[in-house]
Amino acid sequence: MNQEQTSVSDDPYVRLRALIVDGSLRPGEALSERSLAERLQVGRTPIREAVKWLARDGLLEIVPMRGTFVREMSVSDLREIHEMRIALEGMAAFLAARHGSCASLDDAAARLQALAKGMAAGQALDVDEAQSIGWTFHDAMFECADNQRLRQTYQNLRAQSGLALRRVERYSVERTQEAVLEHLEICAAIQAGDGEQARRLVYAHLERAMQVRLKFLAHVGEKQA
Repeated sequence: MNQEQTSVSDDPYVRLRALIVDGSLRPGEALSERSLAERLQVGRTPIREAVKWLARDGLLEIVPMRGTFVREMSVSDLREIHEMRIALEGMAAFLAARHGSCASLDDAAARLQALAKGMAAGQALDVDEAQSIGWTFHDAMFECADNQRLRQTYQNLRAQSGLALRRVERYSVERTQEAVLEHLEICAAIQAGDGEQARRLVYAHLERAMQVRLKFLAHVGEKQA
């Protein structure tokens, strides 16, 4: 690891963001500068700056007279994130098709193909593995799109999406199987250079995913009522 990589990994903003994204800090959890400074072994001033930027990123919420909390995403937040993802990922797929596939997308596609072959052979699908590869595939689309501003905006949105999706325990095996095939269809359109088809397929893929999530949340709401 070079000096620049070390300095980035030691950045309180990066480290605190990672704790939020990986679930070490839970939605709704109250945070204090003192406890965070002790946990990350840094001064309170850099923690204060990190908190300020993470609030701007939409990952923390600063409530006057109450404190700072990890943002709890509502169903409304989930809808807005979904609409933004459609716009960003549709464009990423379009640009990826224009520029051509790249190594990371081809690698993700190969892993998805292996899952699809296993499904066809009647093998049980590992839902967590399939979802992880699916996220890798989405990341790879942005790499192929070769637009740093688009990619940076997506990365911030993805972190917010991760918080929102904690409300959804996990996908069903059936929906995950569908998603694997949908990813492969998107990849085929990108590899064929058909940007419009890739964009349409991304729209349809994300819309199906959103409907599953909303159905799950509505069911949870009914049980809690």
